[in-house]
Amino acid sequence: MAYHSGYGASKHRARAAPDPPPLFDDTSGGYSSQPGGYPAPGADVAFSVNHLLGDPMANVAMAYGSSIASHGKDMVHKELHRFVSVNKLKYFFAVDTAYVAKKLGLLVFPYTHQNWEVQYSRDVPLPPRQDLNAPDLYIPTMAFITYVLLAGMALGIQKRFSPEVLGLCASTALVWVVMEVLALLLGLYLATVRSDLSTFHLLAYSGYKYVGMILSVLMGLLFGSDGYYVALAWTSSALMYFIVRSLQTAALGPDSMGGPVPRQRLQLYLTLGAAAFQPLIIYWLTFHLVR
Repeated sequence: MAYHSGYGASKHRARAAPDPPPLFDDTSGGYSSQPGGYPAPGADVAFSVNHLLGDPMANVAMAYGSSIASHGKDMVHKELHRFVSVNKLKYFFAVDTAYVAKKLGLLVFPYTHQNWEVQYSRDVPLPPRQDLNAPDLYIPTMAFITYVLLAGMALGIQKRFSPEVLGLCASTALVWVVMEVLALLLGLYLATVRSDLSTFHLLAYSGYKYVGMILSVLMGLLFGSDGYYVALAWTSSALMYFIVRSLQTAALGPDSMGGPVPRQRLQLYLTLGAAAFQPLIIYWLTFHLVR
């Protein structure tokens, strides 16, 4: 009897138990609730929007934040155009497949190329896809990425791969190019060379060495140290010839090569020094990848 009474009381308490309280207190007081004490779908969002729109401080904060964002955007665009001309940068990436193939062939075998003059149209240089002599940044950029990947593969074959070593290899290759560009800019300033050379031009000519680095490392992986040194000698000589002809004719131009004899000598020494520096950097950045 006691058992039945207890069971009935338990059943009665189960039916009379209140609904579980919500996880958070309902402080809105303004939206309808569903059975169980929970708000209707979308009601909390509507209340939040209405609350923000009706709060003067929130409106002021939103307006101030929007003003700061707009001002910051204008400052970023201004500083970007101050240091980097987007239109000039687009010019150096205006390439196509035919140009890339011909330019790679010119970098590997430049000895039969006759006309090194940069072509102009209404005093504006033609883009690289229309002029083989025009420098570009597409090939140096892709060649740098390929060099980093090839260096990782070479280190992996030699059981010496690690993210730190690969990162050091990539950063070293990039730093050497930056230092070379800065040295060329300083040399042009000291030699008082009047030309249309910009930092992008020098970066393009300095970045072409990555093509020779890729070929040297690839030949070293396929044919050992003998293949590496043969490829190093060939690509270095080809790049030196390319740099001398490009800086003398395409970049510096005949007008800048005129003037007093001492100035011409400085310009010649600058061109030959930039060319002679290429095989040293190629060897320094690749010899440790071939064993």
